[in-house]
Amino acid sequence: MARRRVFAIGVASAVLLSAGLYAQDDKKLEEAVNKDGKDLAKLADAALLAKSTGNDLNVTWVSQDFLKGPDNKEYVPFTISIDPTKATTPNLTLYWRVVPASETPAAKKDDKVKPVTEGVTPVTLAGAANPMRLSRSFVSPAGNYDVYVAVKELTPDKAPKGFVPKTTVLKHTVAVPEFWNSELTTSSVILADKINPLPAPLTPQQLVERPYAALGVMEIVPTASSKLSKKSELSVFFLIYNPKGDSGQKPDVNIEYNFCQAMPGNQPESGDPCKPGEKFYNKTDPQVMNASTLPPAFDLSMGHQLQTGQAVPLSGFPEGDYRLEIKVTDKLANKTVTRDVNFSVSAS
Repeated sequence: MARRRVFAIGVASAVLLSAGLYAQDDKKLEEAVNKDGKDLAKLADAALLAKSTGNDLNVTWVSQDFLKGPDNKEYVPFTISIDPTKATTPNLTLYWRVVPASETPAAKKDDKVKPVTEGVTPVTLAGAANPMRLSRSFVSPAGNYDVYVAVKELTPDKAPKGFVPKTTVLKHTVAVPEFWNSELTTSSVILADKINPLPAPLTPQQLVERPYAALGVMEIVPTASSKLSKKSELSVFFLIYNPKGDSGQKPDVNIEYNFCQAMPGNQPESGDPCKPGEKFYNKTDPQVMNASTLPPAFDLSMGHQLQTGQAVPLSGFPEGDYRLEIKVTDKLANKTVTRDVNFSVSAS
């Protein structure tokens, strides 16, 4: 199977986070969002105390990804969805709070749990798809965290008498892995719909609403689903962390991509990378990252990171379920890690 495209290897910029208010030109709107943010913080307090809040806006946790962040912390972009047809106003306020999962009010004997981070932004439903997907982020050390996401309708200027804005609070627990050690590992393997180059890094304010642009040189648009059409392509992106360097601080890493098709009852042939119940379908040429293939300026001691991925057309794939096994081998350290990406291919 020929590779259609391999993403360029470069040096990732520092990951940024802005957890404050998103700057708005409309002062009146900003004031309304600020007020709603305080109200939603109280709702998050209620959720911390296990009080029911309902889900009037069909807010759903979609996914999260993990990348190495700044200052011995990890960067966690996450995505939620909202059903815009459930809203009665064109504008919403979105609030999020992240707290250590162990620091519940019951554990601390009170409801004053200091958040790792919190933020509030306006959301406009005009022209929104259904469901509407929104991504935000937080930075934290490795560990388990509860993420509270609160959404509230913004009360219109001419609200009818008795208008009560719909509100929702969603709680999701996230286990953040450790990347700041000497173990060979990778970021999340992100299944991408598009990867767009950026002419310049975004501002901290822009990054609040576009957290998948945190690498500075590109913006990743994650797929809405792992169910893909034969007319599309499978596009994956990830970073490789903590490889060993040679005397010039260049790594020697090999990446293999093997595709296994789900086939119940099948026993793989000897030497195949597939598991029982799968059949080997195909593979791409291995990627090699070493002194011969990396830019001359690449230097692990300077904090430079290996970023890579592939985009494979699916037109030749039979319909069905697949597992992409990504095998990363650090030849200098004699270490290997594998990552799996499950996806399915349909006619349309």
